[in-house]
Amino acid sequence: MHILIVNDDGPPSPHSSPYVHSLVRELQKAGHVVSVCLPHTQRSWIGKAHMIGQTVKPTYYRPPPPSAPAAGLTTAGNTSTDDTNHGTTHTRPSTRPGTEEWILVDGTPASCVQIGLYHFFADRGPVDLVVSGPNYGRNTTAVFALSSGTLGGALEAAVCRRRAVALSYAFFSRNHDTAIIAAASKQSVRVIEALWRQWPADGSVDLYSVNVPLLEGLEGGKVLFTGVLQNYWGPGSCFTEVDGSVEGEEEDEERIREGEGRAEELEGRGEKTPACHTHKHFKWSPRFTDVYKSVEDAPPGNDGWAVKEGHTSITPLKANFWQASTELQGKELQLDIRSESSSASSSAALSETVKGATTRTTQSTLVIREGRTDEASNPSHLYAVIDYEDPYVQPLLLSAMESLFPAGSWTRLKPPPASSDDDNLSLASLLPSSLDPANTQVVQISPYESIDFDFAAQHPTACLINSYMIRKALIRKHFLSATVDGWVAKHPQSVLGTHVKRSEPFEVDYAEFLEDALVEAWDLRASLERNAEILEARESGNESVAEQQQQQHHSGDTAAGPGRGDGMRDGEVARGGGAVEWWILKPSMSDRGQGIRLFSTMEELQGIFDGWEPGSDSEEESDDEEQGGGASTADGPGASNGDGDTKEIADNSDNIMASHLRHFVAQPYIHLPLLLPELDDRKFHVRVYVLAVGSLQVYVYKDMLALFAAKPYQALQSPAASSEEEGIDLDIHLTNTCLQGGDDAVKTNSVHRFWNLPLPGNGSSHVTAESIFDQICVVTGELFEAAARGMMVHFQPLDHAFEVYGLDFLVDAAGTAWLLEVNAFPDFKQTGDLSGVVAGFWRGVLRLAVVPFASAGSGSSKDGKLGHVAEGKENQGKEEVAAVSASAGVDEMVLVRDIDLGRRWGAAP
Repeated sequence: MHILIVNDDGPPSPHSSPYVHSLVRELQKAGHVVSVCLPHTQRSWIGKAHMIGQTVKPTYYRPPPPSAPAAGLTTAGNTSTDDTNHGTTHTRPSTRPGTEEWILVDGTPASCVQIGLYHFFADRGPVDLVVSGPNYGRNTTAVFALSSGTLGGALEAAVCRRRAVALSYAFFSRNHDTAIIAAASKQSVRVIEALWRQWPADGSVDLYSVNVPLLEGLEGGKVLFTGVLQNYWGPGSCFTEVDGSVEGEEEDEERIREGEGRAEELEGRGEKTPACHTHKHFKWSPRFTDVYKSVEDAPPGNDGWAVKEGHTSITPLKANFWQASTELQGKELQLDIRSESSSASSSAALSETVKGATTRTTQSTLVIREGRTDEASNPSHLYAVIDYEDPYVQPLLLSAMESLFPAGSWTRLKPPPASSDDDNLSLASLLPSSLDPANTQVVQISPYESIDFDFAAQHPTACLINSYMIRKALIRKHFLSATVDGWVAKHPQSVLGTHVKRSEPFEVDYAEFLEDALVEAWDLRASLERNAEILEARESGNESVAEQQQQQHHSGDTAAGPGRGDGMRDGEVARGGGAVEWWILKPSMSDRGQGIRLFSTMEELQGIFDGWEPGSDSEEESDDEEQGGGASTADGPGASNGDGDTKEIADNSDNIMASHLRHFVAQPYIHLPLLLPELDDRKFHVRVYVLAVGSLQVYVYKDMLALFAAKPYQALQSPAASSEEEGIDLDIHLTNTCLQGGDDAVKTNSVHRFWNLPLPGNGSSHVTAESIFDQICVVTGELFEAAARGMMVHFQPLDHAFEVYGLDFLVDAAGTAWLLEVNAFPDFKQTGDLSGVVAGFWRGVLRLAVVPFASAGSGSSKDGKLGHVAEGKENQGKEEVAAVSASAGVDEMVLVRDIDLGRRWGAAP
């Protein structure tokens, strides 16, 4: 793991921070990447505060070498004579690569988390876990925990959506035994790793507070889950008064003069001298005995008791303040309204009320939302946020909801207008506050960025959302490549091996580093080198060398794929008399055809990257990608580009932004595609809408689309396809309708219903619509299973969620359907005038995902399992059910995979 260490005790010191270096070394020894960002001085008791109004400045701490003892620990328990090397602090960072260096900032523990996560250590990859501590002293019980800077750092990490552990060492003597400290560090690493492995996936835990007792033999103690002991300070102040005269003689003189002058003035007027404030200073002196006594008086089982008994205490926490008196929520406090004649006695009346410990308030239910008053008492009533933010889809969604749910059975919750500061939607704020969210059926269908994943995690059986949180294994092109490669390696007979072109993923930041980026792209480099030799031989007139290169290339190929009948592999096109293998370049984190290019030599590929470099006004890739976010293929307007990040696309441009210049895939270009003379022999791809429900059923919508290129197909490098001056005409080779500008006639003729295509299946050809559809179904089912079982970290279906995808397939001349890519939140506007296709799809989606969810809430379904049509009410005849299912598009939804992955998101057993 990559672990970020923060604390509230500052850099290693035998006086205030003796433990942190020992823990860092133990984590490093366990194989973890450790980054450290600490306050530059002691910041205990500061909680989760930030210093406002000041510029936070870093310094740089270099710990002692590995051969020296851990910094902060004394050699013999005597800090006055200790000569241990505790490291050095510098105002400027080291310029020597490989130097171990920590960041010290003049801020708080919470500030250290922010700065460590987002402003340093990006070259080490995303931070997996934040560990705050080890604190110099225990953080058990509410009194300590509420003020703890150690817990404050972990809480800041939690609200930054990072897993966090607050670690504290409970000492019983300040004469520390280095052997006990070393044992505590080893125990802490074991606990941290175990918590990481067993971290709940249902969002029920944001952070853990861990307290380790510094006792001999601590490894033999138990490791117990405990709650926080609720305790309070006893009577009296936690501050000690200090004489205010310590400032110096000048201030004392001023104080004396002020007092004398004021007394004389009052005596001259004959007034009684009132008591004046005495100038004092105050020093924080917490009464620890109050805490220890509360532990002694409390029953066993809490965190304070566990540490007292010599056990390691672990307390799971959420990053919030739990609310009390929840039965009052949704009620209104009625303030007394008095007339002017009675106002004179209001103060006296209030005093009498306080003295008598009585109140004169009444309560009334607030009207939160429009609708009938009996909705809140109806447990089967459905609340829905339908806010797709796509004017093409939104009315189709609302129409589908109205056709499936009777009027009065559901209420649409309208979100507030979008804010530029915060696009996150809070479902809890939209629901009537008189409702119990755990027992209220809520559906949210919104763009990825607006989905309230936190609410869904807290109420997994009562909330249905329209996206999985993690699905990179499918929607990012380089992850998709890894998904397919890993699955085919374990399942050599998988259809993915013969229906997905091999991909060569690589990363490159700048064009000058392209050659270095291709070091491990073996097949790609070998192909480009062969192409260069063939072209060089053709240019020199050495036909025999070119033929030999081509024959050697084919003799070593054992998986060339379906035959083309022309002696060339897919991707190979006659160029200058010889056959070269063409490749298609795709930025992994772009969409709508942005940045797709064709090439066959290293010079051409280098030229592509060089063309993206000069004069670019785009910003560098954001830190979100560097910290583990990133972009993906999500081709709908406003769609998330991958598990939460928002991409930048240059409107009306076929160039990609600089933020995309990192992850790429290269695939062999598929030649020859299936061409239809009746449609001008234009290249086309098949757009397939897919529904994934729960964990996990996968449906293919049968009513597919065919999207055509703007111009008739011509082989690469033929005169009509390109010229040396103009380059390759992408209007011939790219079928993404987003790239087709200007000519409305071309756009109108670019989208057709797949089942209306004049395919040559009735003659001797075996290419039929049914055979293509069967391939698509098999490949789609296999792909989702490969992601769910083989890439569990990067594709995590959730039991009470569903998601729609747009899969693109290209059919070659032999009739083989090749998967091109997977898009989340597909751009339905590509359908054009065929809106009936999209309307039918969404009716099927809601029927298979939302209806069973709502039926489970009302008890009208056997098990409420998503992905299966509910039986319906008893008085509904079979014919009526069949008619409703057909009208809802269910008959067009073909189940291609039904996998039992188990309940992964806090569903009830």
